[in-house]
Amino acid sequence: MNRHATLDILKNKSVLYAEDEQGIRKNITEILEIIFQKVTAVDDGLKALDEFQATSYDMLIFDISMPNLDGIEAIKSIRKINKKIPIIILSAHTEQEYLWKAIELKITKYLKKPYNRKTLTSALEVAALELVDYNLDIKLTKDYTYSPSTKTIYNTKYFTKLSKNESKFLEYLIKNKNKIVTFDNIYSYVWGYEIPSKDALKFLVKELRKKIGKDLIKNVYGVGYMLEIEKIAK
Repeated sequence: MNRHATLDILKNKSVLYAEDEQGIRKNITEILEIIFQKVTAVDDGLKALDEFQATSYDMLIFDISMPNLDGIEAIKSIRKINKKIPIIILSAHTEQEYLWKAIELKITKYLKKPYNRKTLTSALEVAALELVDYNLDIKLTKDYTYSPSTKTIYNTKYFTKLSKNESKFLEYLIKNKNKIVTFDNIYSYVWGYEIPSKDALKFLVKELRKKIGKDLIKNVYGVGYMLEIEKIAK
């Protein structure tokens, strides 16, 4: 799985982070701000609950031991409102009681303090995949699926990010699946007013074929390209 591609899912997402220890909150917030579009950090459970009820968030990261309302109790209230939002718990507690509560509340990841950037990033990757709406994704072949929302190609073991031009080209072919798309139309759609060389298009096709398979994009000699989704995806 491509780690950078997975974290890219979060670049336009928001996260609510609750932690009462100032030093930890500052360090984790700095990491989250690199990954997420919006990060809101609060220092107690009651503030976290109020903030969640007032504003829409895509992911939650909560400590357990916090003033006014602990993380578990805050999450219990949140789960009555939202059953699906990914939640990561960061806690010094390892007692079985807390672990069972985390399972009951459908926590995505339970990280024990002290944790490092690598373990936090790994937890974020798992949570990020819960945000992908697979029902809106496009089955290209029996092995590969394309996600328009994240501009990625994936299967059960593979996840790779497409470049801007690769995703534009693939989406144009998908819109016109099983139809020939001319070179001129491709140039106009992908590059706009900047007309590239024929080699640029050949290179684009070559790189895209590496990610989705060489048989999916068919070259119609002297005319253009076509995407044979239905034929291969059966």
